[in-house]
Amino acid sequence: MSINIAKYPILALAEKPDALRLLPKKNLPKLCDELRQFLLNSVARSSGHFASGLGAIEITVALHYIYNTPFDNLVWDVGHQAYPHKILTGRRDRIDTIRQKNGLHPFPCRTESQYDVLSVGHSSTSISAGLGMAIAAKKEKKNRKTVCIIGDGAITGGMAFEAMNHTGDVAPDILVVLNDNAMSISENVGALNKHLAHLLSGKLYTTLRESGKKVFSNIPPIKELLKKTEEHIKGMVVPSTMFEELGFNYIGPIDGHDIDILVHTLKNMRDLKGPQFLHIMTKKGRGYKPAEKDPISWHAVPKFDLSTFTLPKNKDIHPTFSRIFGDWLCDEAKNDKKLMAITPAMREGSGMVRFSKEHPDQYFDVAIAEQHAITFAAGLAIGGYNPVVAIYSTFLQRGYDQVIHDIAIQGIPLLFAIDRAGIVGADGQTHQGAFDLSFLRCIPRFIIMTPSDENECRQMLHTGYHYKKGPSAVRYPRSTGTGSKFQSLTTLPIGKGVIRLKGKKIAILCFGTLLNHALIAAKQLNATVVDMRFVKPLDEALILEMANHHQLLVTLEENAIIGGAGSGVNEFLMHEKKILPILNLGLPDFFISQGTQEELMSDLGIDSKGIINAIIQYQQK
Repeated sequence: MSINIAKYPILALAEKPDALRLLPKKNLPKLCDELRQFLLNSVARSSGHFASGLGAIEITVALHYIYNTPFDNLVWDVGHQAYPHKILTGRRDRIDTIRQKNGLHPFPCRTESQYDVLSVGHSSTSISAGLGMAIAAKKEKKNRKTVCIIGDGAITGGMAFEAMNHTGDVAPDILVVLNDNAMSISENVGALNKHLAHLLSGKLYTTLRESGKKVFSNIPPIKELLKKTEEHIKGMVVPSTMFEELGFNYIGPIDGHDIDILVHTLKNMRDLKGPQFLHIMTKKGRGYKPAEKDPISWHAVPKFDLSTFTLPKNKDIHPTFSRIFGDWLCDEAKNDKKLMAITPAMREGSGMVRFSKEHPDQYFDVAIAEQHAITFAAGLAIGGYNPVVAIYSTFLQRGYDQVIHDIAIQGIPLLFAIDRAGIVGADGQTHQGAFDLSFLRCIPRFIIMTPSDENECRQMLHTGYHYKKGPSAVRYPRSTGTGSKFQSLTTLPIGKGVIRLKGKKIAILCFGTLLNHALIAAKQLNATVVDMRFVKPLDEALILEMANHHQLLVTLEENAIIGGAGSGVNEFLMHEKKILPILNLGLPDFFISQGTQEELMSDLGIDSKGIINAIIQYQQK
C-alpha cells in the first residue's frame, strides 16, 4: 500500500527512523496526526489490533526521534501497540498485510526487522529481556541505550516485578516506560507535572541528587534524612511509588499524548545513569471516539467502515466455544455457590462477561498472572471450594510448574477450561495452541478431554467439574460450534470413546473438533471414524478393537504430533505388541505463522482434503 503524499506529507518523509530524526521538532505534532489517521485507515481495511496502537502514537514517535534505533534497543512488551512502530520502521507499505498469510507478523518479530529486537506476543517479558540487553551493552562499551515499553496490564505480571527487582540490584543504564492507559489523563497531569518532569529529569536535579548521595554516603543519619526529605518533596507533587524502592529513578506521570513534553523528557533522560522509570498517561483508542469509549471491544477488530463508528455484526449462526463455556459456567453456578471461576485477565476472550455480572462473588480476575491463578485455585480447592480456571492454551504454558507442583502432585480436584486450543489463526506463532496435549498428557493424575462439538463440550465441562479424584482439562478451539443440539448434562464415563461411523480397512481416531473433517474424508475412503473424546485416559479397549479389525489406523488432532494424542496411541499399541501401520496427523514440528484458520488447516493437511491426500499417499508408499 503506497502512501498518499498529498494526504500524509510529513509521514511520507519518515519512512524509517533515520529520516524521522531529520524532521524539525515543530513537525512532530503533525506527524503524529498523520500517523494516527494512517493507522486508522490501514487497520479498518485490513483488520488487526486497533485501540492499543492509537494510544501509543506519540510515545512511538518520541522514542524513535530521541533514540538511535536500531543501534539503541527498543523493547516492546506484548506488541499490540507496535503497529505505529512497524509503520515508522520501513514496513509502512506492507502494514495492510498484517496478521495475514505471508504478511507482516501481528507482533514484533526478530526475523522481520532489525528494529524488532525481541519477538513478543505474551506479556511482561520486556524488562527481563531489556535488562539482559542493558548489561550486554555495558560490557560492549559503545553507549548503546535500552528502553522497555510496558503497559499497565503487562506490568501486573509477576515476571515484570522479578525483572525490576533484579534491575534495581544490578543498576544498569536502562529506561522503563510505563504506558498507563487505565484511566483518562486527569487534571494532575498538567502544568505542574510537566514542570516537575523537566525538573526531575534535568541535569541540575540529577547532579545535586547524585552528588549529595556521594558526599553524605558515609554519614548514615544524614544520608537517611536526605532520602526521607527527597521522598517527602516528591510525594507532595507526584504519586507515591514503589518503583523508587525497587531502585528506579521515577519520573511522571506525564501526558503521553503531548509530543513536545515527551521529546523533552526523553532527551533529558537518555543520558541519565542507572535504572530510570518514566510513567506516561495515555488514552487507549486515542483519535477514534468509539475506541476511546470502549477499548475492549475495539482491541482487535475485523475490517470495518470508519465512517459508521460501529463494528460489523458477527454473522456466525452458531455460538463460539468460548460462549458455550461461559453459558455452561452460569448454568452450573445457579445451584452451586461453591463454584469459583478464575481468569488471568481474559474475561472477554474466555466468554466470562455474563458470569462476572451474574455471579460477582464467585468470579476472580487475577490480572496477567497465570502462575498465581493456578496456585490461587489450588488454595480455593483446599479451602473446600470448586475452582474452574479459564485460560488460553498458550497462556497455560506460563503456569506449567504450578500445574504439576501445586495441582497434580497433590491430586487437587480442579477444572481447566482451555480456550484457543489448536490453530487460532491471525495471531500467529505465539498464540497457536499447539502444545497443551503434549505437556499435559505426561502429567500423572490428569484427565484430558477433547470435545468434538458444542454439546460434547458442555458434557465434558460438566464431567470435569464433578470429577473429584484429581485435576481435569477440557480443551476447545477458537471457533464456532457446528449446530449440534444440547442434551441434558450428565457425567461421561471416564476414558470412553464413541464410534461415529463404521467402515472398512481404515480407522480414523479423532481427538477434538476435526471430527467433521474426519467424517467427510471417511465417507470417501469408506473408513471408520472414532470420536476418542479422552486423550487421557485413552480408551484402550476401543483402540485394540480398531487395531484388530482394520489394516491402517490414522490419528487426528489439532496439537503437535510430537508427544500428542497420537503418540499416546502409538505408545499403547507398542506396549501391547500390536504392530500395524499407523499414520499420525496433526501439527508439524515448526512454529505456525499467521493466516486464517481455514488457510492454515489446508496448508497443514488437517482438513478433509488434506486427510484424504495424506492417507492415499501413505498407502502408496
